[in-house]
Amino acid sequence: MKQYIDLLKEEHVLKRLSIIQLIAYFGAWFSNVAIYTLLIELHVTPSIVAFVAMLHFLAGVIQAPISGSIIDSMKPKKLLLILITFEVVATFLLILVNNISDLWLLYTLIFIKMAAASFYFTTEMSLLPKLLSGDKLQKANELHSIIWSLSYTLGMGLSGFVVYLFGIKFAFILDSFMFMIGLYLLYKTEIHVEVKKSTDNLLQMMRETFSYIKRTPQALHLMLIHSFVGLTAFDALVALMVDKYYASVIATSLALGLLHASRAIGLVIGPLLLSRFTKNRYISYIFIAQAFSVWLWAYLMKDFYMSLFASVIVGLFTTTLWSYTYTLLQKNIEEKYYGRIVAYNDMLFLSSAAFTSFMIGFLATSNYSLEAIAVIIGFGFILGGLYFAWILKSQKLKEIS
Repeated sequence: MKQYIDLLKEEHVLKRLSIIQLIAYFGAWFSNVAIYTLLIELHVTPSIVAFVAMLHFLAGVIQAPISGSIIDSMKPKKLLLILITFEVVATFLLILVNNISDLWLLYTLIFIKMAAASFYFTTEMSLLPKLLSGDKLQKANELHSIIWSLSYTLGMGLSGFVVYLFGIKFAFILDSFMFMIGLYLLYKTEIHVEVKKSTDNLLQMMRETFSYIKRTPQALHLMLIHSFVGLTAFDALVALMVDKYYASVIATSLALGLLHASRAIGLVIGPLLLSRFTKNRYISYIFIAQAFSVWLWAYLMKDFYMSLFASVIVGLFTTTLWSYTYTLLQKNIEEKYYGRIVAYNDMLFLSSAAFTSFMIGFLATSNYSLEAIAVIIGFGFILGGLYFAWILKSQKLKEIS
């Protein structure tokens, strides 16, 4: 942990951005428990729960083809301010959703909110390589992932109690207020990076990007391997678990909060435990370890308290897989294409997460048990490990450090 603290002391812009990340990501996950609690209270079908989970990722998929070009041609601070403003408004308006007839509004607001959040994330991840390099960049990505996980832990955990004690609407109002704090801090942050204006239009920039990917196959392979981490989009599965197995044990909002918070504990401590193994040759084994952790979760799923334990284990490997594969991509592409390649990378990742959410709902409505669904997801990580082993043999990849 000392290495991350030292990095924040050295890099003042990163320090301010990290504080804003903590607030913004906390806000993003804080409203999630309220949303899923609302859906369960409205007694919607598993397919609707899965659709809402899919919407959280689908927005980022749709906007990705143009977002990267915008990022590469616009000042990052101005863009970040616009995006977080959209998050403030969309989050506050969630208080207008009261019954099933308002689901169209819920879908719209979630789409806008998560489109802005995804765009914000892509913008920031494109900014980091312009501020840092080498080992500092890897540590910054790990720190970013830890902050995401910590926000996830606190947001999901505390939201469960807030929703239980004060209600769903109060959670949405409090959430929008937190985004406003992040907006103010961002406004006060000085970000000085050179933006190289391109004379090409968006279509030309997109064509240039595809041409670059074609002549740089390792970029495509690294984007695809990162997308395997999207299999950890368990939100719909957790909501269905709570509704099916735990409703008689504990209040819905508390169960959702505790399960997500337990997994997030693993997300936070995972990079600290696995830091010595963050090298190219070990990543395939971490994919396989992720698979076994999901299978353990499937085996213990019916018992709420054992499921909390299994959720921690599931989270241990996710952060390392996410941050390392992301940094590996940044390390192996040209700076000129950072915004566009990162945007397409996020598109593939979010597509994987959206597909995972959709399949959870589809399989659940097709009479597959929740345990069987988790087992299938585990096999996906086995495939990811084998694919990464092939990438190492067939592509010339730079080591991060």
